[in-house]
Amino acid sequence: MPFILKHRITSEIFTCHLINNYKIPFFGTQFWDHPIEAQKEYKAFLESRQVEQTEEWDLIEVEEHQLKLFNVKLGNNPAKSLFLDENGKSTIKR
Repeated sequence: MPFILKHRITSEIFTCHLINNYKIPFFGTQFWDHPIEAQKEYKAFLESRQVEQTEEWDLIEVEEHQLKLFNVKLGNNPAKSLFLDENGKSTIKR
């Protein structure tokens, strides 16, 4: 199952401009497939995106269908922010 970044205080899911397997740019949810890879890379990834408070972000595991739903809800729109509550419900804010 994929691992994503969730802000500890705001419950925001980290989203950004990415490039898919077909080399097509899109706006979506950054994820890692393996926990060891995620643990090794996430701080450097956040720093590369100019995030200063990397310790405020936690790696969480989500189901693959949930990750796909996140990206559908974002609609390739960087003006949208994605949040995940403690019950696993995702919401979008502009």
